[in-house]
Amino acid sequence: MTPIDILIMAAGQGTRMKSRRPKVLQRLAGRPLLLHVLDQALHLQARSAIVITGHGAAEVQAASAQAIHAGRHLDLGFVRQEQQLGTGHAVQQALPQLRDDGTVLVLSGDVPLTRADTLRALVAAGQGGQLALLTVTLPDPAGYGRIVRSVSGTVQGIVEHQDAAEAERAITEVYGGIMAVPAPLLRGWLARLGPHDARGEIYLTDIVAMAVADGVPVVAHRISDTVQVAGVNTPVQLAELERAYQLRQARALMEQGLRLADPARFDLRDDARSGVRGELLCGQDVEIDVNCIFTGRVELGEGVQIGAHCCIANARIAAGAVIHPYTHIDGEQPGATVGEGALVGPFARLRPGAQLGRRVHVGNFVEIKNSRLADGAKANHLAYLGDATVGERVNYGAGSITANYDGANKHRTVIEADAHIGSNCVLVAPVTIGAGGTVGAGSTITKSTAAGALSVVRGKQISRADWVRPARQAKP
Repeated sequence: MTPIDILIMAAGQGTRMKSRRPKVLQRLAGRPLLLHVLDQALHLQARSAIVITGHGAAEVQAASAQAIHAGRHLDLGFVRQEQQLGTGHAVQQALPQLRDDGTVLVLSGDVPLTRADTLRALVAAGQGGQLALLTVTLPDPAGYGRIVRSVSGTVQGIVEHQDAAEAERAITEVYGGIMAVPAPLLRGWLARLGPHDARGEIYLTDIVAMAVADGVPVVAHRISDTVQVAGVNTPVQLAELERAYQLRQARALMEQGLRLADPARFDLRDDARSGVRGELLCGQDVEIDVNCIFTGRVELGEGVQIGAHCCIANARIAAGAVIHPYTHIDGEQPGATVGEGALVGPFARLRPGAQLGRRVHVGNFVEIKNSRLADGAKANHLAYLGDATVGERVNYGAGSITANYDGANKHRTVIEADAHIGSNCVLVAPVTIGAGGTVGAGSTITKSTAAGALSVVRGKQISRADWVRPARQAKP
Protein backbone atom coordinates (compact mmCIF):
# COMPACT_ATOMS: atom_id res chain seq x y z
CA MET A 1 0.00 0.00 0.00
CA THR A 2 1.10 3.54 -0.65
CA PRO A 3 1.85 5.83 2.32
CA ILE A 4 -1.20 7.32 4.02
CA ASP A 5 -1.44 11.07 4.58
CA ILE A 6 -4.44 12.19 6.61
CA LEU A 7 -6.29 15.50 6.33
CA ILE A 8 -8.51 16.39 9.28
CA MET A 9 -11.01 19.19 8.87
CA ALA A 10 -11.18 21.02 12.21
CA ALA A 11 -11.89 24.64 11.33
CA GLY A 12 -15.55 24.98 12.27
CA GLN A 13 -16.78 27.02 15.19
CA GLY A 14 -19.72 24.81 16.05
CA THR A 15 -22.13 27.59 16.99
CA ARG A 16 -24.89 25.10 17.84
CA MET A 17 -22.74 23.73 20.67
CA LYS A 18 -23.25 27.13 22.38
CA SER A 19 -19.76 26.93 23.86
CA ARG A 20 -16.63 29.08 23.89
CA ARG A 21 -14.61 25.91 23.34
CA PRO A 22 -13.99 24.95 19.67
CA LYS A 23 -16.28 22.16 18.57
CA VAL A 24 -13.49 19.64 17.91
CA LEU A 25 -12.26 20.13 21.49
CA GLN A 26 -15.56 19.13 23.08
CA ARG A 27 -14.89 16.04 25.18
CA LEU A 28 -16.02 12.48 24.55
CA ALA A 29 -15.05 10.01 27.30
CA GLY A 30 -12.77 12.67 28.77
CA ARG A 31 -10.84 13.26 25.54
CA PRO A 32 -11.35 15.96 22.87
CA LEU A 33 -13.15 14.78 19.74
CA LEU A 34 -10.14 15.67 17.63
CA LEU A 35 -7.86 13.41 19.65
CA HIS A 36 -10.16 10.47 18.95
CA VAL A 37 -9.70 11.20 15.24
CA LEU A 38 -5.93 11.59 15.53
CA ASP A 39 -5.84 8.21 17.26
CA GLN A 40 -6.92 6.71 13.96
CA ALA A 41 -3.87 8.22 12.27
CA LEU A 42 -1.70 6.41 14.80
CA HIS A 43 -3.61 3.12 14.43
CA LEU A 44 -3.27 3.30 10.64
CA GLN A 45 0.45 4.07 10.95
CA ALA A 46 -0.08 7.08 8.72
CA ARG A 47 2.94 8.93 7.46
CA SER A 48 1.51 12.35 8.26
CA ALA A 49 -1.56 14.15 9.52
CA ILE A 50 -2.50 17.69 8.57
CA VAL A 51 -5.06 19.42 10.78
CA ILE A 52 -6.98 22.19 9.04
CA THR A 53 -7.72 24.79 11.70
CA GLY A 54 -9.83 27.92 11.82
CA HIS A 55 -11.88 28.88 14.86
CA GLY A 56 -9.76 28.59 18.01
CA ALA A 57 -6.73 27.58 15.94
CA ALA A 58 -4.20 28.03 18.76
CA GLU A 59 -6.23 25.86 21.15
CA VAL A 60 -6.80 23.20 18.50
CA GLN A 61 -3.13 23.08 17.60
CA ALA A 62 -2.05 22.75 21.23
CA ALA A 63 -4.54 19.95 21.87
CA SER A 64 -3.50 18.07 18.74
CA ALA A 65 0.06 17.76 19.96
CA GLN A 66 -1.20 15.74 22.95
CA ALA A 67 -2.23 12.91 20.66
CA ILE A 68 1.33 12.16 19.58
CA HIS A 69 3.08 10.00 22.16
CA ALA A 70 6.75 9.29 22.56
CA GLY A 71 7.92 6.46 20.36
CA ARG A 72 4.96 6.73 17.93
CA HIS A 73 6.05 8.63 14.87
CA LEU A 74 3.64 10.84 13.00
CA ASP A 75 4.49 13.94 11.05
CA LEU A 76 1.87 16.38 12.38
CA GLY A 77 1.24 19.64 10.54
CA PHE A 78 -1.30 22.46 10.52
CA VAL A 79 -2.83 24.80 7.96
CA ARG A 80 -5.27 27.64 8.53
CA GLN A 81 -8.61 28.14 6.81
CA GLU A 82 -9.16 31.83 7.41
CA GLN A 83 -12.56 31.95 5.69
CA GLN A 84 -15.10 29.17 6.11
CA LEU A 85 -15.88 28.54 2.44
CA GLY A 86 -16.71 24.85 2.50
CA THR A 87 -14.99 21.48 2.60
CA GLY A 88 -13.33 21.84 -0.79
CA HIS A 89 -11.84 25.17 0.21
CA ALA A 90 -10.59 23.64 3.47
CA VAL A 91 -8.75 20.85 1.66
CA GLN A 92 -7.32 23.35 -0.84
CA GLN A 93 -5.50 25.05 2.05
CA ALA A 94 -3.55 21.84 2.68
CA LEU A 95 -2.54 21.39 -0.95
CA PRO A 96 1.01 22.81 -0.55
CA GLN A 97 1.78 20.26 2.18
CA LEU A 98 0.53 17.19 0.31
CA ARG A 99 3.04 14.77 -1.19
CA ASP A 100 2.31 13.13 -4.53
CA ASP A 101 3.30 9.56 -3.66
CA GLY A 102 0.59 8.78 -1.12
CA THR A 103 -3.08 8.16 -0.52
CA VAL A 104 -4.92 11.06 1.09
CA LEU A 105 -7.50 10.08 3.71
CA VAL A 106 -9.93 12.93 4.45
CA LEU A 107 -11.51 12.88 7.92
CA SER A 108 -13.59 15.28 10.03
CA GLY A 109 -12.48 16.38 13.47
CA ASP A 110 -16.02 16.09 14.83
CA VAL A 111 -16.60 12.48 13.71
CA PRO A 112 -14.83 10.55 16.47
CA LEU A 113 -16.04 6.95 16.34
CA THR A 114 -14.90 5.64 12.95
CA ARG A 115 -13.11 2.34 13.48
CA ALA A 116 -9.54 1.81 12.32
CA ASP A 117 -10.47 -1.38 10.46
CA THR A 118 -13.14 0.54 8.54
CA LEU A 119 -10.58 3.12 7.46
CA ARG A 120 -8.09 0.41 6.47
CA ALA A 121 -10.74 -1.17 4.26
CA LEU A 122 -11.54 2.21 2.72
CA VAL A 123 -7.87 2.93 1.98
CA ALA A 124 -7.49 -0.54 0.45
CA ALA A 125 -10.52 0.12 -1.77
CA GLY A 126 -8.84 3.26 -3.05
CA GLN A 127 -5.65 1.53 -4.14
CA GLY A 128 -4.86 1.30 -7.84
CA GLY A 129 -5.85 4.83 -8.73
CA GLN A 130 -9.45 4.80 -7.51
CA LEU A 131 -11.47 7.29 -5.48
CA ALA A 132 -13.01 5.53 -2.48
CA LEU A 133 -15.96 6.88 -0.50
CA LEU A 134 -17.27 5.71 2.86
CA THR A 135 -21.04 5.39 2.65
CA VAL A 136 -23.84 4.27 4.93
CA THR A 137 -27.57 3.68 4.55
CA LEU A 138 -29.72 5.84 6.82
CA PRO A 139 -33.47 5.54 7.39
CA ASP A 140 -33.55 9.35 7.66
CA PRO A 141 -30.80 10.77 5.41
CA ALA A 142 -31.77 14.43 5.88
CA GLY A 143 -28.74 16.70 5.88
CA TYR A 144 -26.38 14.20 4.22
CA GLY A 145 -25.08 14.13 0.65
CA ARG A 146 -26.81 11.40 -1.40
CA ILE A 147 -24.86 8.81 -3.37
CA VAL A 148 -26.11 8.89 -6.96
CA ARG A 149 -25.56 5.65 -8.88
CA SER A 150 -26.06 4.65 -12.49
CA VAL A 151 -28.45 1.91 -13.58
CA SER A 152 -25.54 -0.52 -13.40
CA GLY A 153 -24.79 0.55 -9.82
CA THR A 154 -21.60 2.52 -10.34
CA VAL A 155 -21.20 5.76 -8.37
CA GLN A 156 -21.87 8.80 -10.51
CA GLY A 157 -21.74 11.61 -7.98
CA ILE A 158 -22.77 13.07 -4.63
CA VAL A 159 -25.65 15.52 -4.36
CA GLU A 160 -25.76 17.63 -1.21
CA HIS A 161 -29.08 17.62 0.61
CA GLN A 162 -29.86 21.27 -0.06
CA ASP A 163 -29.23 20.80 -3.79
CA ALA A 164 -31.03 17.48 -4.17
CA ALA A 165 -34.21 17.09 -6.18
CA GLU A 166 -37.18 15.27 -4.66
CA ALA A 167 -36.21 11.96 -6.25
CA GLU A 168 -32.61 12.32 -5.07
CA ARG A 169 -33.72 13.08 -1.53
CA ALA A 170 -35.42 9.69 -1.49
CA ILE A 171 -31.99 8.02 -1.78
CA THR A 172 -30.98 6.50 1.57
CA GLU A 173 -27.32 5.73 0.80
CA VAL A 174 -25.34 8.76 1.93
CA TYR A 175 -21.75 9.96 1.93
CA GLY A 176 -20.21 9.58 5.38
CA GLY A 177 -17.82 12.53 4.96
CA ILE A 178 -14.72 10.32 4.64
CA MET A 179 -12.83 9.54 1.44
CA ALA A 180 -9.52 8.07 0.29
CA VAL A 181 -7.99 9.39 -2.91
CA PRO A 182 -4.59 9.20 -4.63
CA ALA A 183 -2.75 12.45 -3.96
CA PRO A 184 -1.91 13.32 -7.62
CA LEU A 185 -5.54 12.97 -8.64
CA LEU A 186 -6.73 15.01 -5.68
CA ARG A 187 -4.28 17.77 -6.53
CA GLY A 188 -5.64 18.05 -10.05
CA TRP A 189 -9.28 18.02 -9.00
CA LEU A 190 -8.75 20.60 -6.25
CA ALA A 191 -7.27 22.98 -8.83
CA ARG A 192 -10.50 22.71 -10.84
CA LEU A 193 -12.89 23.22 -7.95
CA GLY A 194 -14.84 26.46 -7.86
CA PRO A 195 -17.75 27.99 -5.95
CA HIS A 196 -20.71 25.65 -5.94
CA ASP A 197 -23.38 28.18 -5.08
CA ALA A 198 -24.10 31.88 -4.62
CA ARG A 199 -22.63 31.77 -1.13
CA GLY A 200 -19.24 31.00 -2.60
CA GLU A 201 -18.93 27.61 -0.93
CA ILE A 202 -16.59 25.07 -2.49
CA TYR A 203 -17.67 21.45 -2.03
CA LEU A 204 -15.10 18.69 -1.85
CA THR A 205 -17.79 16.26 -2.99
CA ASP A 206 -17.75 17.86 -6.46
CA ILE A 207 -14.55 15.91 -7.20
CA VAL A 208 -16.67 12.75 -7.50
CA ALA A 209 -18.31 14.00 -10.68
CA MET A 210 -14.85 15.08 -11.91
CA ALA A 211 -13.51 11.59 -11.32
CA VAL A 212 -16.40 10.05 -13.29
CA ALA A 213 -15.83 12.52 -16.11
CA ASP A 214 -12.11 11.68 -16.14
CA GLY A 215 -12.80 7.96 -16.26
CA VAL A 216 -11.44 7.34 -12.76
CA PRO A 217 -13.31 4.53 -10.97
CA VAL A 218 -15.30 5.66 -7.92
CA VAL A 219 -15.95 2.92 -5.37
CA ALA A 220 -18.12 3.00 -2.27
CA HIS A 221 -17.17 1.11 0.88
CA ARG A 222 -20.58 0.76 2.50
CA ILE A 223 -20.98 0.08 6.24
CA SER A 224 -24.06 -0.47 8.36
CA ASP A 225 -22.83 1.02 11.64
CA THR A 226 -24.14 4.59 11.51
CA VAL A 227 -22.27 5.59 14.68
CA GLN A 228 -19.01 5.45 12.72
CA VAL A 229 -20.02 8.42 10.56
CA ALA A 230 -22.01 10.35 13.17
CA GLY A 231 -20.79 13.89 13.75
CA VAL A 232 -21.24 16.27 16.65
CA ASN A 233 -23.02 19.57 16.14
CA THR A 234 -25.11 19.91 19.31
CA PRO A 235 -24.86 18.94 22.99
CA VAL A 236 -27.58 16.36 22.36
CA GLN A 237 -25.54 14.68 19.64
CA LEU A 238 -22.46 14.73 21.86
CA ALA A 239 -24.38 12.98 24.64
CA GLU A 240 -25.72 10.39 22.19
CA LEU A 241 -22.21 9.59 20.96
CA GLU A 242 -20.94 9.41 24.55
CA ARG A 243 -23.47 6.67 25.27
CA ALA A 244 -22.63 4.86 22.04
CA TYR A 245 -18.92 4.98 22.82
CA GLN A 246 -19.39 3.77 26.39
CA LEU A 247 -21.63 0.93 25.28
CA ARG A 248 -18.96 -0.09 22.77
CA GLN A 249 -16.38 -0.23 25.57
CA ALA A 250 -18.74 -2.07 27.92
CA ARG A 251 -19.48 -4.77 25.36
CA ALA A 252 -15.78 -5.26 24.61
CA LEU A 253 -15.06 -5.75 28.32
CA MET A 254 -17.99 -8.14 28.79
CA GLU A 255 -16.69 -10.23 25.89
CA GLN A 256 -13.50 -10.60 27.94
CA GLY A 257 -15.51 -11.87 30.92
CA LEU A 258 -16.38 -8.74 32.93
CA ARG A 259 -19.76 -8.83 34.69
CA LEU A 260 -21.58 -5.53 34.34
CA ALA A 261 -24.96 -5.14 36.05
CA ASP A 262 -26.04 -2.78 33.27
CA PRO A 263 -23.72 -1.94 30.34
CA ALA A 264 -25.81 1.16 29.63
CA ARG A 265 -24.75 2.59 33.01
CA PHE A 266 -20.97 2.30 32.77
CA ASP A 267 -18.28 4.88 31.96
CA LEU A 268 -14.58 4.56 31.17
CA ARG A 269 -12.86 7.90 30.56
CA ASP A 270 -9.47 9.43 29.94
CA ASP A 271 -7.91 11.35 32.82
CA ALA A 272 -7.96 14.88 31.44
CA ARG A 273 -5.61 16.13 34.16
CA SER A 274 -2.70 13.80 33.40
CA GLY A 275 -3.56 12.64 29.90
CA VAL A 276 -3.65 8.98 31.04
CA ARG A 277 -5.84 7.02 28.64
CA GLY A 278 -8.91 5.27 29.94
CA GLU A 279 -8.08 1.59 30.40
CA LEU A 280 -9.80 -1.02 32.57
CA LEU A 281 -7.90 -4.28 33.16
CA CYS A 282 -9.91 -7.01 34.86
CA GLY A 283 -9.17 -10.44 36.25
CA GLN A 284 -11.71 -13.25 36.23
CA ASP A 285 -15.09 -12.93 37.93
CA VAL A 286 -14.99 -9.16 38.43
CA GLU A 287 -18.43 -7.67 39.08
CA ILE A 288 -19.35 -4.01 38.63
CA ASP A 289 -22.70 -2.57 39.69
CA VAL A 290 -24.50 0.34 38.02
CA ASN A 291 -23.39 3.93 37.46
CA CYS A 292 -19.68 3.43 38.08
CA ILE A 293 -17.11 5.75 36.47
CA PHE A 294 -13.54 4.61 35.79
CA THR A 295 -10.94 7.22 34.85
CA GLY A 296 -7.41 6.68 33.60
CA ARG A 297 -5.78 3.28 34.14
CA VAL A 298 -7.59 1.01 36.60
CA GLU A 299 -6.67 -2.59 37.41
CA LEU A 300 -9.16 -4.91 39.10
CA GLY A 301 -7.91 -8.26 40.37
CA GLU A 302 -9.75 -11.56 40.30
CA GLY A 303 -13.08 -11.56 42.08
CA VAL A 304 -13.15 -7.82 42.83
CA GLN A 305 -16.60 -6.41 43.47
CA ILE A 306 -17.41 -2.76 42.77
CA GLY A 307 -20.62 -1.43 44.28
CA ALA A 308 -22.99 1.03 42.66
CA HIS A 309 -22.14 4.69 42.05
CA CYS A 310 -18.37 4.42 42.59
CA CYS A 311 -15.81 6.75 40.97
CA ILE A 312 -12.39 5.11 40.58
CA ALA A 313 -9.39 6.78 38.94
CA ASN A 314 -5.84 5.48 38.38
CA ALA A 315 -5.99 2.68 40.93
CA ARG A 316 -4.89 -0.93 41.44
CA ILE A 317 -7.37 -3.06 43.36
CA ALA A 318 -6.16 -6.54 44.26
CA ALA A 319 -8.01 -9.84 44.15
CA GLY A 320 -11.01 -10.33 46.40
CA ALA A 321 -11.34 -6.69 47.42
CA VAL A 322 -14.83 -5.25 47.82
CA ILE A 323 -15.49 -1.59 47.06
CA HIS A 324 -18.85 -0.74 48.55
CA PRO A 325 -21.26 1.78 46.94
CA TYR A 326 -20.53 5.49 46.64
CA THR A 327 -16.78 5.12 47.19
CA HIS A 328 -14.47 7.66 45.56
CA ILE A 329 -10.92 6.58 44.71
CA ASP A 330 -8.93 9.40 43.12
CA GLY A 331 -5.53 7.94 42.34
CA GLU A 332 -4.02 10.96 40.63
CA GLN A 333 -0.26 10.45 40.64
CA PRO A 334 1.26 8.68 42.51
CA GLY A 335 -1.88 6.55 42.31
CA ALA A 336 -3.84 4.49 44.82
CA THR A 337 -3.68 0.78 45.70
CA VAL A 338 -6.10 -1.51 47.53
CA GLY A 339 -4.79 -4.80 48.86
CA GLU A 340 -6.12 -8.31 48.55
CA GLY A 341 -9.36 -8.90 50.41
CA ALA A 342 -9.70 -5.30 51.56
CA LEU A 343 -13.10 -3.78 52.27
CA VAL A 344 -13.63 -0.12 51.33
CA GLY A 345 -16.72 2.02 51.81
CA PRO A 346 -19.51 2.78 51.48
CA PHE A 347 -18.94 6.54 51.15
CA ALA A 348 -15.15 6.26 51.59
CA ARG A 349 -12.61 8.47 49.85
CA LEU A 350 -9.11 7.39 48.87
CA ARG A 351 -7.01 10.27 47.61
CA PRO A 352 -3.65 10.19 45.76
CA GLY A 353 -1.01 8.13 47.53
CA ALA A 354 -3.45 5.96 49.48
CA GLN A 355 -2.01 2.46 49.84
CA LEU A 356 -4.11 -0.19 51.58
CA GLY A 357 -2.63 -3.56 52.49
CA ARG A 358 -4.34 -6.93 52.63
CA ARG A 359 -7.62 -7.23 54.55
CA VAL A 360 -7.64 -3.53 55.42
CA HIS A 361 -11.05 -2.13 56.36
CA VAL A 362 -11.89 1.46 55.44
CA GLY A 363 -15.45 2.33 56.33
CA ASN A 364 -18.02 5.02 55.74
CA PHE A 365 -16.92 8.65 55.59
CA VAL A 366 -13.23 7.82 56.01
CA GLU A 367 -10.74 9.86 53.96
CA ILE A 368 -7.19 8.67 53.32
CA LYS A 369 -4.50 10.74 51.58
CA ASN A 370 -0.84 9.88 50.97
CA SER A 371 -0.97 7.19 53.65
CA ARG A 372 -0.09 3.53 53.89
CA LEU A 373 -2.23 1.15 55.93
CA ALA A 374 -0.51 -2.18 56.55
CA ASP A 375 -2.23 -5.57 56.52
CA GLY A 376 -5.28 -5.86 58.74
CA ALA A 377 -5.49 -2.19 59.75
CA LYS A 378 -8.97 -0.77 60.26
CA ALA A 379 -10.46 2.70 60.07
CA ASN A 380 -14.15 2.01 60.02
CA HIS A 381 -15.95 5.29 60.70
CA LEU A 382 -15.76 9.06 60.17
CA ALA A 383 -11.98 9.49 60.19
CA TYR A 384 -9.11 11.20 58.38
CA LEU A 385 -5.63 9.79 57.75
CA GLY A 386 -3.29 12.14 55.90
CA ASP A 387 0.47 11.67 55.45
CA ALA A 388 0.42 8.67 57.77
CA THR A 389 2.10 5.29 58.07
CA VAL A 390 -0.20 2.83 59.82
CA GLY A 391 1.08 -0.53 61.02
CA GLU A 392 -0.49 -3.96 60.94
CA ARG A 393 -3.74 -4.56 62.81
CA VAL A 394 -4.07 -0.95 63.97
CA ASN A 395 -7.60 0.03 64.96
CA TYR A 396 -8.26 3.69 64.19
CA GLY A 397 -11.29 5.05 66.02
CA ALA A 398 -14.29 6.95 64.77
CA GLY A 399 -13.88 10.70 64.48
CA SER A 400 -10.08 10.63 64.80
CA ILE A 401 -7.77 12.63 62.54
CA THR A 402 -4.11 13.17 61.81
CA ALA A 403 -3.37 16.89 61.95
CA ASN A 404 -0.76 16.78 59.19
CA TYR A 405 -0.65 20.44 58.13
CA ASP A 406 0.72 23.25 60.30
CA GLY A 407 -0.35 26.04 57.95
CA ALA A 408 2.89 25.96 55.96
CA ASN A 409 4.22 22.38 55.76
CA LYS A 410 2.96 18.80 55.81
CA HIS A 411 4.22 16.43 58.52
CA ARG A 412 3.98 12.67 58.91
CA THR A 413 2.27 10.54 61.55
CA VAL A 414 3.48 7.00 62.32
CA ILE A 415 1.17 4.54 64.09
CA GLU A 416 3.03 1.35 64.79
CA ALA A 417 1.60 -2.18 64.69
CA ASP A 418 -1.25 -3.22 66.98
CA ALA A 419 -1.87 0.29 68.29
CA HIS A 420 -5.41 1.30 69.21
CA ILE A 421 -6.57 4.87 68.59
CA GLY A 422 -9.76 5.74 70.46
CA SER A 423 -12.60 7.79 69.07
CA ASN A 424 -12.36 11.55 68.48
CA CYS A 425 -8.56 11.76 68.82
CA VAL A 426 -6.24 14.28 67.18
CA LEU A 427 -2.70 13.14 66.37
CA VAL A 428 -0.66 16.30 65.76
CA ALA A 429 2.16 15.47 63.34
CA PRO A 430 5.03 14.84 63.43
CA VAL A 431 4.29 12.17 66.01
CA THR A 432 4.76 8.42 66.50
CA ILE A 433 2.39 6.12 68.40
CA GLY A 434 4.43 3.19 69.70
CA ALA A 435 3.61 -0.43 68.86
CA GLY A 436 0.76 -1.88 70.87
CA GLY A 437 -0.01 1.48 72.43
CA THR A 438 -3.46 2.82 73.20
CA VAL A 439 -4.65 6.41 72.85
CA GLY A 440 -7.71 7.12 74.96
CA ALA A 441 -10.80 8.57 73.34
CA GLY A 442 -10.90 12.33 72.97
CA SER A 443 -7.11 12.79 73.33
CA THR A 444 -4.98 15.34 71.47
CA ILE A 445 -1.52 13.81 71.11
CA THR A 446 1.37 16.18 70.43
CA LYS A 447 4.29 14.03 71.59
CA SER A 448 5.36 10.54 70.55
CA THR A 449 4.26 7.69 72.83
CA ALA A 450 6.11 4.60 74.03
CA ALA A 451 5.33 1.08 72.88
CA GLY A 452 2.50 -0.47 74.86
CA ALA A 453 1.67 2.75 76.71
CA LEU A 454 -1.77 4.14 77.43
CA SER A 455 -1.88 7.82 76.53
CA VAL A 456 -4.77 10.03 77.60
CA VAL A 457 -4.92 13.79 77.26
CA ARG A 458 -8.19 15.27 78.55
CA GLY A 459 -9.55 17.96 80.77
CA LYS A 460 -10.78 16.78 84.16
CA GLN A 461 -14.42 15.70 84.16
CA ILE A 462 -16.68 17.70 86.45
CA SER A 463 -20.19 16.58 87.38
CA ARG A 464 -22.62 18.65 89.56
CA ALA A 465 -25.60 16.73 90.83
CA ASP A 466 -27.38 19.93 91.97
CA TRP A 467 -27.07 21.75 88.66
CA VAL A 468 -30.29 23.17 87.24
CA ARG A 469 -30.63 23.86 83.55
CA PRO A 470 -31.63 27.50 82.88
CA ALA A 471 -35.29 27.93 81.99
CA ARG A 472 -36.36 29.89 78.97
CA GLN A 473 -37.74 33.28 79.93
CA ALA A 474 -41.26 34.04 78.85
CA LYS A 475 -41.56 36.64 76.10
CA PRO A 476 -43.10 39.94 77.22
